[in-house]
Amino acid sequence: FFSRMASAAYDMRLATGFAASMGPHMQHQAQMPTSQVEQPKECRFSPYQNNGGTCLAIAGKDFCIVAADSRLSMGYSILSRTTPKVAQLTTKCCIASSGCQADMITLQKFLKFRMQMYTHQHGKEMQTTAIGQLLATTLYNRRFFPYYTFNVVGGLDDKGEGIVYSYDAVGCFEKMKYTVSGTGQALIEPFLDNMVAYKNTDKKPLGERSLEETLELVKDIFSSAGERDIYTGDFVDINIITKDGTKYEQFPLKKD
Repeated sequence: FFSRMASAAYDMRLATGFAASMGPHMQHQAQMPTSQVEQPKECRFSPYQNNGGTCLAIAGKDFCIVAADSRLSMGYSILSRTTPKVAQLTTKCCIASSGCQADMITLQKFLKFRMQMYTHQHGKEMQTTAIGQLLATTLYNRRFFPYYTFNVVGGLDDKGEGIVYSYDAVGCFEKMKYTVSGTGQALIEPFLDNMVAYKNTDKKPLGERSLEETLELVKDIFSSAGERDIYTGDFVDINIITKDGTKYEQFPLKKD
């Protein structure tokens, strides 16, 4: 037993002396582990991209106007000046979308496909109120990986009156007389509150605004928004929905 203890002590002294004979650099290398695990790196990826744009819808007594600009942006770059954001679903209903361009195209294609299915099965077009509910269900179905789009739906109901629906990205919607979404929303919403809903003003008109007056108002609104919002510009695609169908009109904006 004592011989084994003496042998172990001798081996320990020998190892200590060998380590002391090496320099500091060699001692550090001797203490380093033979295999080193690289520290994990954090990598982020987002499948979404906000490509800008502003969408607007105003409902009247017997008409509805759905409009959106045609600029497609990414950061401080303009990718296209003639990209439509408004899609006609039926002769009396249109949808305008802003947000991620890829999701917007996918969503509008899906809705047009559902319109065709409904027409073939029932022999008639889907009502605007049913389209509003269909879009809400479609968006909510993708709530865990949502379409990054902010939509407005406008058209005429079964009584021929103008109707507008406003949505968030996961399908929560509300029936309104006017709405706006997109990058110019903060600029346009107060203007609509004052000029359409006549909030915070005593100068209320005796009658409702006509189609021609509403159309001029929409053009003025987009002209003002284009002066402040860099993601709104180039052209405004305007869809005018009446009992006779949908009429398209294009209005130029600033291109800078």
